[in-house]
Amino acid sequence: MSIEISTLANGLRVVSHEMPHLETTSLGIWVGAGARDETEEQNGISHLLEHMAFKGTKTRSARDIAEEIEAVGGELNAATGPESTGYFARVLAGDEGVALEILADILLNSQFTSGELKREREVIIQEIAGVRDSPEEVAIDLLHEAAYPSQAVGRSILGTPASLSSIKTQQLKDFSRKHYAPDNMVLAAAGGVSHSAFLRHAEALFGGLSAQKRTAGEAAFYKGGTRAFAKPFEQCHLIIGFESPSYLDDQFYAAQVASGILGGGLSSRLFQEVREKRGLCYSVDSSAWGMRDTGMFVIQAATGVSTMTKLTDVISAELKDLGAKGPTKAEMARAKAQMKAGLLMSLESSSARAEQMARQLLTFDKLLTTAELVERVDAVTSKQVRAFAEHVSTGVPSVVVVGAGSRSKDHAAYAAQRART
Repeated sequence: MSIEISTLANGLRVVSHEMPHLETTSLGIWVGAGARDETEEQNGISHLLEHMAFKGTKTRSARDIAEEIEAVGGELNAATGPESTGYFARVLAGDEGVALEILADILLNSQFTSGELKREREVIIQEIAGVRDSPEEVAIDLLHEAAYPSQAVGRSILGTPASLSSIKTQQLKDFSRKHYAPDNMVLAAAGGVSHSAFLRHAEALFGGLSAQKRTAGEAAFYKGGTRAFAKPFEQCHLIIGFESPSYLDDQFYAAQVASGILGGGLSSRLFQEVREKRGLCYSVDSSAWGMRDTGMFVIQAATGVSTMTKLTDVISAELKDLGAKGPTKAEMARAKAQMKAGLLMSLESSSARAEQMARQLLTFDKLLTTAELVERVDAVTSKQVRAFAEHVSTGVPSVVVVGAGSRSKDHAAYAAQRART
């Protein structure tokens, strides 16, 4: 299996991982811009732009785009995040040129007509309505708002009906022109792909794209606080978050090991204590994720309103115990094994591999070898994990409770108080 990286004259990086045993190829282009690059008035424009890219170009209608990729049995999709936007496809090996030509067309030649813009606004407004019917998604949005109030990273990626209604065609074009620049994009492919052929297609389709002067987005500042959603649901959903290292911080891997120990599987502390011993909920988990200048360590679970207080007490106690006593050798070994297994298993997916390579180039300006990543995981010490747990357990929490109706606010206040003591 060979990995090759090339850079076009305009700065566009092209990376491929040839996997000869695969009969398909996953490919896409990832842009180093997302929701955190928006002003308050632009809230939702990154996601709207992603939708509008599929609504017609100078030579293809929205239907043409769908029919052309499916005519070769391929799939086409996209996703918007806080710091990046990806447009990707999966096709049979040998059809990379078809997929790449369509991707180039929708990125470089979209029309953004007023009629399509009006329709797609309504589609996303319905998507927003769907989120408000999902307690988990409501809770995640409120968590970001509590952690990063009045900041781009604290606003919903989808935007609001009001912000979407104010976005016009010219704003979409201006945002695209500013951020969709070759030196801010990575074209990646993994699977049954030839790098030389892939590079020729990339040069022909993207070689004429000109670099644009860009300014860095605003920095993120963690604050913390509580949020509650009064709408009642069948379950009461709890999220407790703390500021955590960014993915550029040396302690990022310690945070992930700590997360694995607390809520990273069936043998984790929280799963065993909350579900197996006490039967307080169906699932409980934790995660540690980062952006370029901040991160979040998050614990989330759902239970009945009558057992919310008990659930909060147990979660708080487990977090503080890890900070006070540190992990056992067995816990460290299990958490590290889970992380390394997840890393190695992801290499078997061409889609995951293409995205991983693109994100690493956007983030670190280089690819990290599997050996490097494993070494970083293995280097985490129990002392670091204990220090991280102690730090977050004494930090300012971001607490969200959704689903308890009028009692949600009181439960959030109680959880925030328990997280501090």
